[in-house]
Amino acid sequence: MSIGSSDFEESFLQTFLRFRTRIARAIGHIVRRDDVEDIVQETFLRCYQASARTAVRHPRSFMLTTARNLALNHIDLADNRLVTGVDAFDEGAVPLFRDTPTESTPEVQERFLLMCRAVQALPVQCRRAFVLKKVYGMSRKEIADYMGLSESTVQKHIAKGMVMCAEYLEAEQAAGQVSALAPPRGAPLRQKAR
Repeated sequence: MSIGSSDFEESFLQTFLRFRTRIARAIGHIVRRDDVEDIVQETFLRCYQASARTAVRHPRSFMLTTARNLALNHIDLADNRLVTGVDAFDEGAVPLFRDTPTESTPEVQERFLLMCRAVQALPVQCRRAFVLKKVYGMSRKEIADYMGLSESTVQKHIAKGMVMCAEYLEAEQAAGQVSALAPPRGAPLRQKAR
């Protein structure tokens, strides 16, 4: 580069500070509020290192793209940690029902696996809200605070998750892949809201 090292650093810093708010706002729609500052800092470091090696023609676009990619990677890593945590769960370590004998029949296992597949098919935000409510028993307010969403949005995610899981189970049953889930003749698959 033709400019001196200190000139480059000053120029880069000024450019970053000018776009910092836009970067934070852009990734604030992707990750939780608690993670925004970490990703903004990581964006600075990555962009600085890349700019020191090669000329960047459009610094704003470069910084915004880097921040967006870091935010999406952060979401993917968090999602993988959630799935890994569920996969590593030792189902024998914690009894799910204390007053009833443990059911380990093939039908029960098949229903459980089918429900896991239904939950895994949910969109990421919807799945998180659904699991936090149905598995961990958190309140809508707790989930809203944890995910950085409004309670109304959390409620919609949970409702959407319930509907999508029910539809998934119905589709699997209709396809004949799960005969053990068949309800008694004449029984509705689910009650419709009135």
